[in-house]
Amino acid sequence: MAEIVTMPKLGFAKAEGTLVRGVVAEGGPVAKGAILAEIETDKATVEVESAYEGVLARQLVPEGEVVPINEPIAVIAAPGEKVDLAGMKKAGGGPAAPEAEAAPAPIAPAASVAEMAPPAIKETEELGEVEENEDTQLPEGVKASPLARRMAEEKGVPLKSIRGSGPGGRITKKDVESYQAVPAQAAAPKPAAIPSQPKVAPTLEARQVPLNRLRAIIGRRMVDAKQRVPHFYVTHEYEMTALLALRQQVNQSLPEDEKTSVNDYIVKATALTLREFPNLNASLDEANNQIVQHGQVNIGIAVAVEGGLLTVVSRDADRKPLRQIAAEVRTMVQRARDGKVRPDDIEGSTFSVSNLGMYDVEHFIAIINPPEAAILAIGSAREVPVVKDGQIVPGLRMKATISIDHRVSDGAEGARFMQALSKYLEEPIRLLL
Repeated sequence: MAEIVTMPKLGFAKAEGTLVRGVVAEGGPVAKGAILAEIETDKATVEVESAYEGVLARQLVPEGEVVPINEPIAVIAAPGEKVDLAGMKKAGGGPAAPEAEAAPAPIAPAASVAEMAPPAIKETEELGEVEENEDTQLPEGVKASPLARRMAEEKGVPLKSIRGSGPGGRITKKDVESYQAVPAQAAAPKPAAIPSQPKVAPTLEARQVPLNRLRAIIGRRMVDAKQRVPHFYVTHEYEMTALLALRQQVNQSLPEDEKTSVNDYIVKATALTLREFPNLNASLDEANNQIVQHGQVNIGIAVAVEGGLLTVVSRDADRKPLRQIAAEVRTMVQRARDGKVRPDDIEGSTFSVSNLGMYDVEHFIAIINPPEAAILAIGSAREVPVVKDGQIVPGLRMKATISIDHRVSDGAEGARFMQALSKYLEEPIRLLL
């Protein structure tokens, strides 16, 4: 029986997405769980998986079109099955898509995606898969299509070295393919003597860098959060010697691609502490004047990506072993940085953790991500002098600051949470039990 695939929900308050690319051509085979299409949201490019098996009978939405959630985007049927699109109903009982009135002829035998792809798809790939106003823009001001960026990463080619031939100097697939590295020049001989006058660096030119879509949406959400949510902050310092020693011991028995990070331990410790403080694992329902304490503990983990920030979600982190958390987060972070996150990767968090410790940041505060009630900001574990038994000795300390919505909680509860978190960070064997 033919099935209609609808536009999935793409995260909190997301009502629509843009179909960037269809991965399977009409008539092509589809396996359950296979990637059908790439959908672009305000945050990232999301891969849509098929919940059905068969062949792609009809793609209902052209590439580049904005589609509301729950609207039909494709039809999957059995090989050779005749599909009456006019008589089908989309999920939820709505009418079939208006452009799908006539039943198509029997589906031809499956061919490769390259053979079946219509000219529009090939042309889109040549242009970099996105329109001019949706280019990927690096912090240095270099514009490149997502396809060109991925190809450059695979080839190890720095995008700043490539001259773009697309509109406005955009780097396209062709530019990456035709790029040839310039042989390194022989090192210039060192001067015989230091010049009497130091060389003056040239004046840098002022330039205007347009906001990309991700940075623009982050800006709007953060302004809204700071204006509407009354933040307050509690900072605590943790002894990290035992945790770092345990991590080192655990990683000695794991292969290189399975090693755990400090952040994995922090995520697990935070999730276990939230079980004791359900009021912080919560959202404020202003419409009904109530606090919703969530049953699941889903930790959102902030990830730096090109041009902004994404949050991937470790679901049920309080119930999963540390090694599973590490493996799942590693996979989601890689998808986020590749621009291929899935809807489940980025939606459903109930509490967030933002860790800048890898950048040697001692302390910072983070902005709450509504509708969550709190976020935890993590600094680096640093070797500092500490007083122990009246003596100054070296110690490893890490500062963390929780930001809390004052409409949901207060300082006393925030302080108790930070105290309770030390039970897991300073006695990390509890995280393995």
